[in-house]
Amino acid sequence: MTRGDVLIRALRQRLVRGRVARWLLGTDAKQRLRLVQCSVALLLGACSALNMAYLAATGIADPLAVSAWATVLIGGYLGFFIMIRGGGNMAFEEPSLTVPQMVFGIVCGAAAYAIAGAGRGGAFPILMVIFMFGMYALTARQIWRVGVFAVLLMGATMGAMSAWRPQVFVPEIEISHFIMIAVMVPAVALLTGQLSRMRERLRRQKKDIAVALARIQSLATRDELTGLINRRHMLELMEQERQRGVRSGQTFCIALISLDEHATVEATRGPAAADQLLRGFAQEALPVIRISDLLARWRGAEFLLMLSDTRSSMARLSVERLRERMRRVTADPGLPGHAGFSVGVSEHRAGETVAQTVERAEIALQNAQASTSGHVVLG
Repeated sequence: MTRGDVLIRALRQRLVRGRVARWLLGTDAKQRLRLVQCSVALLLGACSALNMAYLAATGIADPLAVSAWATVLIGGYLGFFIMIRGGGNMAFEEPSLTVPQMVFGIVCGAAAYAIAGAGRGGAFPILMVIFMFGMYALTARQIWRVGVFAVLLMGATMGAMSAWRPQVFVPEIEISHFIMIAVMVPAVALLTGQLSRMRERLRRQKKDIAVALARIQSLATRDELTGLINRRHMLELMEQERQRGVRSGQTFCIALISLDEHATVEATRGPAAADQLLRGFAQEALPVIRISDLLARWRGAEFLLMLSDTRSSMARLSVERLRERMRRVTADPGLPGHAGFSVGVSEHRAGETVAQTVERAEIALQNAQASTSGHVVLG
């Protein structure tokens, strides 16, 4: 067999395993994790059933009782698995169903203790494994409630069995067992509380880091005054658009917009009114442009509009649509001055850089400003 055949066979096996995993666990990440946890519980239940089967085979435990117990145990965890796989768990406040699975396991553990007879000591490790299963998922309060339930149930089981079969369940020994359970379970609950607090602290730290990163990302890509894309990020986006055009053969246009009244408003009414004019323009322009187009604060009173997959003739129409929008809001008392603007438009040419396209738009804008205010000049 050649190396290529070996690689092909390994790839096929991996694909088959992937399909089987998707069939068993689905594709949702959270549901897959819940199903894996349930599978672990099912595996532990199967190991417990094998242990009980050994006790039955050696005559320590009743075979019929062990068979019934194993059927309930395996069937119960299979039921949990099927419910989670089918999405029925999403109707519950705790979709992982960790508490119900633990309670079910504790009940089965108490039943195993009752039917194991002289081999009942094997039920204690199972009980501890059940608590270890939940200590990474539950809060301290939840684990304490489950712990109290476990202590009470095991105590009731020990008391009932010592009264029914005192020759096997010797009362003095059962008291010793109960003391051991009453000590171990609170110890696990205490450790779980510490882990819960650590998880909560890590969760808050993760949230704070995510907020800080989002803030840093916003500061790096957004203009603080208008909330629009800033110059640096727009240059990156225009370069990406240029590279996409090289692959697809499409082109794009940029419109460099300068607010005509900004300098006058700043001189007569102050910087605050001039800033309000810039914010007002950004707020009114965004609903007008296409979803695929991007508007950025370029510098001072200038904005840059990038129109993807657009020719210069269509770019002119988009700018005129924006101008009409600004005419309608000119009388808005919340928008000081007039939001009239001059525009220089350039269509990106194959083989030129983004800087060259921007330079042509700047020259076109200068020509528009030199003529009657409000003109659109193509560069």
